[in-house]
Amino acid sequence: MQQSAQFWDNAAAKYAKSKIGDPEAYETTLARTRSYLKAEDQVLELGAGTGTTALHLAASVARYTVSDGSKAMIDIAREKAWDAGATNLDFSVCDITGAPQGPFDVVLAFNLLHLVEDLNGALSSIQQLVKPGGLFISKSLCEPEEGASWKFRILRMAIPLMQMLGKAPYVAFRRMEDFEQQIRESGFEILETGNYPAKPPSRFVVARRL
Repeated sequence: MQQSAQFWDNAAAKYAKSKIGDPEAYETTLARTRSYLKAEDQVLELGAGTGTTALHLAASVARYTVSDGSKAMIDIAREKAWDAGATNLDFSVCDITGAPQGPFDVVLAFNLLHLVEDLNGALSSIQQLVKPGGLFISKSLCEPEEGASWKFRILRMAIPLMQMLGKAPYVAFRRMEDFEQQIRESGFEILETGNYPAKPPSRFVVARRL
């Protein structure tokens, strides 16, 4: 976990300057997420990075906790929130297992779970953070259900070498069916799914804690 935090600390400044890869998919993700948020909700975002998504969504809820394992990411998120005049944000440097104690009405994890080796352990921790009847909303890179593009295949082959050089974090490529089954087995009912973007599929899942 320390190595992962160090990787993202080193990447934070560059990450903060990078543009959204697929703006249409990102806006769809935000819109679908907002449709589930309520003005009185207490929300936790795990793996929030530099807080871009938090700043888009925080106005829809009562309180929004921005968390990430990288202190450098959270430092940038604080600055962005200050510049934006956002007043209902809290910040926490932590991984999933060390997240602030809830329970929360909604827990968010965007572009995070494919970076986690122990998915079952992570989902078990997340389940404890969500109120009974509350929501877990996530988006995670998954294996294409049909033929992968040549760019995706090259990326998959390149990642192990990039990891050896310290240029890439751990990445899991899970089948969407398996990913969703693990969410169900962790005590959730899946309410909605979608791929934003479709290629390679970034699986959007809305699940209710049972």
